[in-house]
Amino acid sequence: MERRPGCLIGLLKLAFLNAIFDWLQDRFGFGRGFSCSGIGCGVILLIIFIVLACTTCANTDWLRAF
Repeated sequence: MERRPGCLIGLLKLAFLNAIFDWLQDRFGFGRGFSCSGIGCGVILLIIFIVLACTTCANTDWLRAF
């Protein structure tokens, strides 16, 4: 039987991922400098965030609390 994290762990992972994403966007995201240090890095961070969020949502068993 495969052990997957429950819904509380999934929510904590998403909250932690959101906090890291907000911090990175403040430091390197949209509107911070020219070319890669501005819009380019913001788009790259957004794509990475979407991939990690989808991975967390798809791998979490939302029906199990722990």
